Amino acid sequence: MGEEGRAHDDVGVDQALPEMQEPFSELLQDLSAVEKQVLVERHLISREHAAKSVGSAIVMNRKQTLSVMINEEDHLRMQSIRSGLQLRQAFKLVDKVDSALEAKLDFAYDAKLGYLTACPTNVGTGMRASAMLHLPGLVLSELINQVIQAVNKIGLAVRGLYGEGTEAMGNLFQISNQTTLGEKEDEIIARLNKVIETIIEKEQDARQVLIQKRPNTLWDQIGRAYGLLTYAHAMTSKEALNLLSVMKLGIDLGAFPEEKRLGIDQLFIETQPAHLQKSTQQKLNAEERDHFRAQIIRERLKSLPKPDISKVAREPEVTGNSEPEKNE
Repeated sequence: MGEEGRAHDDVGVDQALPEMQEPFSELLQDLSAVEKQVLVERHLISREHAAKSVGSAIVMNRKQTLSVMINEEDHLRMQSIRSGLQLRQAFKLVDKVDSALEAKLDFAYDAKLGYLTACPTNVGTGMRASAMLHLPGLVLSELINQVIQAVNKIGLAVRGLYGEGTEAMGNLFQISNQTTLGEKEDEIIARLNKVIETIIEKEQDARQVLIQKRPNTLWDQIGRAYGLLTYAHAMTSKEALNLLSVMKLGIDLGAFPEEKRLGIDQLFIETQPAHLQKSTQQKLNAEERDHFRAQIIRERLKSLPKPDISKVAREPEVTGNSEPEKNE
């Protein structure tokens, strides 16, 4: 996932930008708690922004690939999200929006320190570029901690599904830059890209080792995930994400048809707590959500064939998203 964000002293989105024609815009005080959480689950606003009310707002495009958080930590946080490893493309879109706003707003800027932000760790470029990686092979091989430590040592951050301070559910890990001062934006992206490509290679290697040396463990994980998801009548959000992650791995390896990938990807989002409440239009307690979640998954996967390990690919695919973000 690619993301970029900045913050400013004034508010406004240039309606002349084609990407922001007929945008969705709302004051956070006018959104319900469930509606805010839906936006968090879709990574369109941060958890911190969802906690805000009067004085904060959200503006995003209809494709949900570009969002502007108004008065989150900084005055403006612009974010672009792209599927796959497209950090440069995501940055170009945010940079375009940033330039359009800069022509009309007086950003807090210092010739030596760059953009002045509420948090000192964001001064300079104000950019956070990140990629969400699906790394079940490294987790199953018990190599993920080794990789995380290596990434941390070279100045990059590894976070969970919803960013800082969150758990890496569904074997999803967010890799992002920590330094914004003294390094150009294209240099940050190039360095992050290189590290991500290395992690992807390690994930591919880990999957091949599992296929060749621990196949029973791998097929057991995929078989159990299939059985639980297609027959369970109650399932927590965390369990669903972890099992769907294994199903996604099964698709990557060829054990399930490729055309089932979109359905699995959609379940990652639609089985989250706020999405379940939004779809039922009623307040559900945790037990009710667990039953409804399992019901939706059973219905969606009823046409999914049993895993076929004879079709396993030897060149597994690693999927993820890119997300540049800027704060000013």
